[in-house]
Amino acid sequence: MPDLYRTLLKYDLGHLRIVAGLWGLKLESGEVDPAAQELSASVLDPEPVRETIDILPADARAALFALVESGGKMEWVSFARKFGEIREMGEARRDRERPHLKTVSPAETLFYRSLLAKAFFNADKGAQEFAYIPDDLYELIKLETDGEMPAVRNEPLGRPATPLEKAFEMPASDHILDDATTYLAALRLNLESNGLPLDRQEQAPALQQLMEAAGLVRKNTPQAEAVKTFLEASRVDALKLLVNAWQSSQTFDELRLVPGILCEGEWKNQPLVTREFLMDLTDAIPSGKWWSLPAFIRAVKEKFPDYQRPAGDYDSWFIKRESDGQYLRGFAYWDQVDGALIRYFIRTLHWLGMADLACAEQNGLVTAFRLSPVIEKKDEKGKLTVASNGKITVPRFFSRAVRYQISRFCEWDDEKPDDYGYRVTAQSLSQARQQGLKAEQLLALLVKHTHETVPPALVKALKQWETHGTEARVESLLVLRVSRPEIVEEMRKSRAGKFLGELLSPTAVVVREGAIQKVLAALAELGLLAEVKMLNLPPE
Repeated sequence: MPDLYRTLLKYDLGHLRIVAGLWGLKLESGEVDPAAQELSASVLDPEPVRETIDILPADARAALFALVESGGKMEWVSFARKFGEIREMGEARRDRERPHLKTVSPAETLFYRSLLAKAFFNADKGAQEFAYIPDDLYELIKLETDGEMPAVRNEPLGRPATPLEKAFEMPASDHILDDATTYLAALRLNLESNGLPLDRQEQAPALQQLMEAAGLVRKNTPQAEAVKTFLEASRVDALKLLVNAWQSSQTFDELRLVPGILCEGEWKNQPLVTREFLMDLTDAIPSGKWWSLPAFIRAVKEKFPDYQRPAGDYDSWFIKRESDGQYLRGFAYWDQVDGALIRYFIRTLHWLGMADLACAEQNGLVTAFRLSPVIEKKDEKGKLTVASNGKITVPRFFSRAVRYQISRFCEWDDEKPDDYGYRVTAQSLSQARQQGLKAEQLLALLVKHTHETVPPALVKALKQWETHGTEARVESLLVLRVSRPEIVEEMRKSRAGKFLGELLSPTAVVVREGAIQKVLAALAELGLLAEVKMLNLPPE
C-alpha cells in the first residue's frame, strides 16, 4: 500500500490544509509536494495518532478498527456497504460546503483525516478498488490500538435465545449413521430408490456428497474396504469419521445444497473457506447455551456480510429461486442466499449430531440452536428377531454391519422409528444370487446373531431354496373359462389360438398378457359373447 506521503500527493493544497486542521496542525508550505512532506512528518508520530484516534466518533473508530483487522485494506464495495460512501465534489464545492465539518458517514470522517484513502490494487479478478490506510500510518495505528480493538471473531455474535425461541426442542442424534448404512446398502443393491423414508428425502443430496467426501463412495459405487471399516466402527468413531470428512472437504458445498435455490453456471465458490469461517463464529458461542438463530444471522450480516463473497461480488454468481425462477443477484437478496446458507449450516451441525435445534412453534422454523459435543458413545444393542414367514426386524442400535449384510438378501419394508424391517423372498434371494451371495450365508448370519433361534420353517426354506431354487410361484393370470370343452378346441384352431397359454382344465385356459381384446373378438366370431370379471384382492 502507498505510504502517507504518496497518498497525500494525490490531493490539492486545500484538501491538505483540511487534513492538517483536523489533526490540529497548520501548514507553512504553499505547494502540494512540500506540504505533503510537512504534513506526513507531523502526523507520523505516536502521540498525535493516539490523540486523533481517541477523539474519533464511535462509528468512525469501528470503521478504522475493521480496516486494521483486515490488514490495512478492504475491498471498497464491502467497506462502503458497511461504513458509507465519500461524497465526490470538486475544490470549489468542497471549499463552499466544507463537508469535513458535517461528514455523512464514518468513511468520510476517516477520509478527511487521511486515516482512509481509496485506490485500485491488483486482485484475483484484476484491478479492484480498495479502501486502505497509508502503509506507515497503518503500522503506527496498529501499535497504538494493540489490545484495544475488539476481538470480533472471539466474541459471540448475536444473543442468547429467548424462552419463546427455544420452546420446542429438537435434540441432536446420530441418526445419520443409520441413514448412511441404508444409503450404502441401496447403492450396493442398485436400487432405484436411495432407501431413505419420504420425510428425509431432502437430505439425500447432502448424504451423497458426504459419502463421497468420506471416501465411502466413488462414482456412485460403494468402496468395499472403506465401507467395511465404517460399518464395523463404534457409533462414536463412525460419527467422528463423517464429521471430520465434512469439516475438511473442499467438495461438500453447502451453498449448492440449500433448499429452495438453484446455482447455475461455471462460477466457483470456496465451501471449505466459508465453512471454516462459520465454524470460527460458532466456536465463540458458549457450548451448552441456547442461542438465537435469527439474531446470529443478523449479526453476521451486519459485521461480515461478505463472508462467502470474494471482493463483495453479488452479481457474477447465478443463483435463482426454485419456486419462480427469480434470479437472486445483488446484495438485496442477502437473506435469501447468504442468510439461508447460515441457516442451512446450522441445520448441518444438527444433522451431524453437533447442535440441538429449537422452534418457537411446533414443527415451525428453527429459531434457536445449542452447540453440543459429538454424541457420546452408545453401545450397539437390541435383539434381532426373525419370524417363520421370513420377516426380519433389526433394531436401530443393532450392529450396522449386520443390518447392511441382511438388507442385501431381502426386500425392504417401511422404516419405523427404531426398527428396520426386511422380508426374505424368492425374488430377493434371486437378486442376491446375481451378486454372488448364497442363501446359506444369510442363514449363517441369522443363526449367529439370534443365538441359534432361527425358526425351523425358515431354516428349511433357505436350505431348500439353495438346493432347488424357487419351488412355488404365485402369479396373477387372466383365465378364459367356457361352458364346454369344444369351445376351447375351436379357439385353439382359430386365429386367436396363439393368444392362449397353459390349459388349466378342459374348460379353462390362460390368456396371454395384453391379448384379452383379441380373445373376446375371436369368441364373438364364434357366436359367443363373454363377460369379463376382474378379481379385486383385499389389501394385506
